[in-house]
Order: sequence, then C-alpha cells, then structure tokens
Amino acid sequence: MSAPRDLLRAAAEKLGAAGIENPRLEARLLWEHAKSLSSPVYGGGGSGERSENEPEGASAVFESLLARRLAREPLAYITGKKEFWSLEFAVGPGVLIPRPETELMIESALAAFPERQAPLSALDLGTGSGAILIAFLHEFPNARGLGIDASKDALAWARANARRLGVESRCAFHAGNWAEDVAGSFAAIFANPPYIDAADMAQLAPEVGRFEPHLALSGGADGLDAYRILASQIPALLAPAGRAFVEIGLGLAQPAAGLFAAAGLEIGRIRPDLAGIPRCLELRPRPQKTVGMGGARS
Repeated sequence: MSAPRDLLRAAAEKLGAAGIENPRLEARLLWEHAKSLSSPVYGGGGSGERSENEPEGASAVFESLLARRLAREPLAYITGKKEFWSLEFAVGPGVLIPRPETELMIESALAAFPERQAPLSALDLGTGSGAILIAFLHEFPNARGLGIDASKDALAWARANARRLGVESRCAFHAGNWAEDVAGSFAAIFANPPYIDAADMAQLAPEVGRFEPHLALSGGADGLDAYRILASQIPALLAPAGRAFVEIGLGLAQPAAGLFAAAGLEIGRIRPDLAGIPRCLELRPRPQKTVGMGGARS
C-alpha cells in the first residue's frame, strides 16, 4: 500500500513545526513502521489482497506514532530499532541509542588489528545496547567479548541484541561499575562513557534529555568523571600489545588524554568524526624500559 500523500504532507508539516529535522523523511519512516504494525490485521492473511479499510487502519496507527514523535520521543524508540555498523539493533527505553560517530571505535579497531581471524579478547565498558562489542565480534569471527554496564535495562537490550545478531555464544554481559570487578587481560578495550557536562545536560534536545538514560549521558561537572575512573582501571586490564578505544566529547580530547597519560598509557591516534570533532582516543601500554649492562636503562 502506498502512503497517502496528504497524510504524509500534513505529518511532515507538523514535525517541521515541532522543530524536528528531516520531517519528510521521518514522516515516511513512521508510515513504514505503521504499515508493519498494521500488517497482521490488514494484511489479508498473507493472501496479498488488501481489505477495503486497510488505509484507515494503518492511518490510525500512524497518527498514534506521530503523536509520540511530536512529543519528542526518539524515532528509534518508536520504531524499536537503530542501525549501527550496518547491523540493526533493538533499542528502547532504558538504553542509549547508538550514534553514527561511535562507529569510529570499530574503524579504529580494524586499523589496529589487521588480522581478522585473530582470537582476540575484547572488553566493552558501558556497553549499553551492546552495539560496539557486537559489531566488533561481527568483524572478528574468532574474537570473544565481555560487556559491562551499570544498568540492568541496558544489559537486557545488549543480551537480546547478541541473540538476534548471532554472537551470543561468543560474549557475556555483566552488571558492574565500569571495570571494578573485572579481571584478566584484553587485547581490545572499548569505552563510550558519559561525557556531557552539567551545563550542557540542562540544554539537551528533548529527545535526549527527556527520554534517554541520564546515567549514560552525564559526565559530571566537567564531563570527565568517567574518564577519571577509566584511567585508573584500563592500564591493568590492557594486554601488552593491546589497544583501548575511548570515545571523547567535544572539547575533552586533551584533558581526557592527559588523564590516561598520567595513568601510564601511551596516547595513539585521536580520530575526528565527520564534523571534524576529535572523537575516538586510541591508547596503548607504554613501552617498558629495559635495564642494560651495568644497570643503565635503555
């Protein structure tokens, strides 16, 4: 069934007036979702025939979805899905919606570990929906991983996504305060911590401030609270030839790098996102100094 032109035009006008970007695209996506929700009722039992009241039924569903979006509920929560690294992740209340810029973490890992068949071990701190860890496992079929999050809601989404995307047997998800109770050595460590400072938390877009979990957003007064914790934990967990990849917020590249350097890690490449904002901080163990003849250090 094709979308009623007048219905979509009116919806796009309402979305635009509410300050929502790309209103025509969002109206179309809401209509597609309304159709998918209506199909069990209006799909003619799989016969391919359309019932006479099919447009009215789908239109009613569409209007209810539109009302939610006009209330600034995130589109991803309404549709229940968000694409990340060309994979479809289930998302909803209680979990941070994956952002495109976070894909830099996977790009950085691919550059750091060129051997795709390597049996790597990965740790994802603040795993949320599991997007980073699951995408990493898709790229490295012999890798295994552990995801940690303080939110039980987020962990439920992560476990569901691991099952849906076929990596459940190669990963586990545990509740925890960052790496507080984690032991072992990991080739790849990922962390996408909350980094929005107190001033900016008060000015978030309604979709974010009203709906997404503040636990995954607020980085304290200066945005660096989580980085201070991570800097104290990552060095002991990173394998000698390992790499850590940490997402950083606007204006935090240098102070965050300083925290990790002070903790004994070497700062590698800082990758910018498409807007030119430094976004992914790569870390590695600092080379150990060796003691040569006569006790001299080399």
